[in-house]
Amino acid sequence: MMKRTATMLACAIALATPGHAEPLAEGIAIEAPGPQGPLAGTMLRAGQGLGPVALIIPGSGPTDRDGNNPYGVKAASYRQLAEALARQGVSTVRIDKRGMFASAKAVADANAVTVGDYVADTAAWVQVIRQQTGAPCVWLIGHSEGGLVALAAAQEVEGLCGLVLVAAPGRPLGDVIKAQLRANPANASLLEAADAAIDSLVAGRKVDAATLPLPLRGLFNPAVQGFLIDVFARDPAKLAADTKLPLLIVQGGKDLQVPLADAERLQAANPAASLSVLPNANHVLKDVSGESPAENQAAYLNPDLPLSPGLAEAIAAFIRR
Repeated sequence: MMKRTATMLACAIALATPGHAEPLAEGIAIEAPGPQGPLAGTMLRAGQGLGPVALIIPGSGPTDRDGNNPYGVKAASYRQLAEALARQGVSTVRIDKRGMFASAKAVADANAVTVGDYVADTAAWVQVIRQQTGAPCVWLIGHSEGGLVALAAAQEVEGLCGLVLVAAPGRPLGDVIKAQLRANPANASLLEAADAAIDSLVAGRKVDAATLPLPLRGLFNPAVQGFLIDVFARDPAKLAADTKLPLLIVQGGKDLQVPLADAERLQAANPAASLSVLPNANHVLKDVSGESPAENQAAYLNPDLPLSPGLAEAIAAFIRR
C-alpha cells in the first residue's frame, strides 16, 4: 500500500567532469537495511574521484526516487538534480521511501510510519553510503517534507556533513496545510472542518474522517493520522535553530505550496544559514514565466523541462565549499 493517498505537499557513474554536459552513465543500484526488508536507491557518482556525496530525501506522499508520484507529479526533479550535481562534482544517492516502490518490502504498511522512522532510514543510508564510498560524511538534501526529515536527522544521525533544504516548510505542517487550503477560494466551505481536524491532530487526538466533508476525507485518511500527529508536532524553525551543521536553504519565488516566508523563517531561526532564492522556480524546481497557476502546475507534468537555472550550481558550490 502506498503512503498517503493525498499528499500534504505536492507534496551511476558519471562519465562527465564538472561543467561539461556530456552524457551520464546509468546509476548503480544501492541498498540499505530497512526494518523488514531492504531500502532501495540509486547512486550517481561524479566521476572516478567521487567527490562529496549527498543523500536526496524525498517529499511527502508516494514520491519516488526520481521525484515523481502517481498523483500528478512527473517532473523527474530528483533525477535531473542528481545528474546536474554529478556534472558539478557531487555524487548523490536518491531513494524510495520505506514501504514504497522498490522499498516496498522494507515495511508491511507504508502508512504506518513516523518522521522518526524516516530519520532511522536516513541513518541507515548514511552508514551504507560511507561504507561503500569511503566518504567521511554525507550531505542531506531534503525536498519539501524531506527538509523536515533532514532537520530531524541532523539532531540524531552521526556522519553528516551538512544540510540543504529545498522548498522546505518553515512552519509546522499543520499551519502549512491551513494556508494551502486558504489559497484556493473554492475551499471556503471546508475551512472550518479542516481547521478543527488539524487542531485536533496537533493536540494528539485522531479525528473521525467519516464526519468530515468528502473532499477532506483523503487528506485526513485514518491510515495516515498517526503520521500527521507526529509531523504536526515538529517545528522546522526550532529544528533549524538547533542545527549546528552547515545549512543552505533554497527556495523558489513561484512555489505555490511553500512560500518564501517559510525559507526566511528558517534562516531567521539559524542566522548562520545561507539562503538562495530562485525567483522563477516552483515547488518541483522548474522555472515558470508567468503567474498563472495553470502554467505553474503544468510544470509538474513535464520531465523534459529543465531545472531552474542556478539550482544545482548553488547546491554544489555550497557543498564543495
